[in-house]
Parts: sequence; structure tokens; C-alpha cells
Amino acid sequence: MGDRFETIILIGRPAAGKSEVIDFLKRTDDAERERRFHVGTFTEIDDFPYVWETFEIDDLLERLGQPRVFTTKDYYFLGDHVWDLFLERINLEFQKRLAKDPAFTARQTVLVEFSRGGNDGYAHAFAQLSDEILRRAAIVYINVSYEESCRKNRRRFDPSQADSILFHGLPDAKMEFYYKTNDWERLSGGRKAGRIPVRGFEVPFAVFDNEPERTDDPAKLGPALEQAFQALWAQMRPTTAR
Repeated sequence: MGDRFETIILIGRPAAGKSEVIDFLKRTDDAERERRFHVGTFTEIDDFPYVWETFEIDDLLERLGQPRVFTTKDYYFLGDHVWDLFLERINLEFQKRLAKDPAFTARQTVLVEFSRGGNDGYAHAFAQLSDEILRRAAIVYINVSYEESCRKNRRRFDPSQADSILFHGLPDAKMEFYYKTNDWERLSGGRKAGRIPVRGFEVPFAVFDNEPERTDDPAKLGPALEQAFQALWAQMRPTTAR
């Protein structure tokens, strides 16, 4: 592991600031990023492209006169298994990268990004992640209220770039249906840093508070993000299942 995180699971409500944090890290000098955030050269595995792909595939199937497989006509998922499919695709992508280069995470940090709502959304999602991810993982939760999530979701949406990671958005009705609640407070016990047990692994976590908003101002974002990542680094110790 050295002085870098191997894998960071970056989570939070829609529009909480996950993509903005990643964009900030991309723009940070390599040496500074490693010193302040313990993040090396990094690669991203984000489930949003998988989500968008399901919409496109279903639209194409419908055009061919076939039934939709993943979503309704108004793009609600046809079952909870679709959410798990996205996680399995994350697992598969991680596995393929390790198969090509077993030392892959020793040379760079992997940022795994997704959002989940509901009474057990994150607990269930963490339990679906592979051992290969969990034994290397640390979690950063970007904390905003549901109301702030909705405000920022409306603000960022650009219809001309609806498939974009930085500019996609959800209608208010879907925000309420899928994300009005989540289980982070229960999982974290209201703590700002600690460890969460997942299938025999003790996964470190830290919370980055983004309300009032910091991701709109690099001068505010850098110090606040550094504080969260340093708190996460302080939680690190071997996480291999016993």
C-alpha cells in the first residue's frame, strides 16, 4: 500500500459532490495529491455509465420490437436486481484490471463511485462488493441533506449532456422515490470516522461534510477534503478477513 490508498469507495447522495471531488483530484499535482490526500495516480470505476447504458439498451430493444429488460418506459428500474447488476459490473471491471496486472492497485489508487438510497441501500451494496475490492477499500461518504442533494441535482442538470458524469440529473420524483432516505447514519453510528464491518472485513471510513457547499470553491474544497482524507488515513490498518 505504501503511502497511498489502494481503493476508495466514494459515495453520497446524488449531486452531493462526488464527481466534483474527483475532478478536483484530477487537477491536483501528482505529488501534492499524494502528500495531502494519499491518492496516487488514479483510475475511476463509476456506475453511472452502466446506469445510462441500461436506458440506452432498453430503448434500442424497444425500437427493435422487443421487451425492455432493465427499465420501464419512464426509466424506473424493473427490480432491485438491476442495482446489484451495476455492482457486479464494478466487481467485474476491478477483477479484469487485476487479472491484467496483479500489482495494479499497488501502483495507483482506484476510485469506485456510486450512490444508493433506501433503508439498507449502502449496507446491501457493500455486501455485494467483491473480496478483492473490500480487502483494499476505504470509504469516503460525502454528506449533504436530501434537500441539498435535490437543489444541487437541479442546478447541475444540462439536458444537452444528460449522459455526462458531471452534468446528469434526476427528476424530482425519482429523487424522492430512490433517494429520500438512506442508511448511512445507521451504518456509521453518526461518527465522522471509524470502521464498518462488511462480510468479515473492517472497512475504514471518513465523512466529508459538503453542506455548506465546498465543492464549488477550490480554496474551500482543498483544506476540507484534506481533513477528511487524513482522518481516513488515520483509520488504516490491515483489513483482510480473518
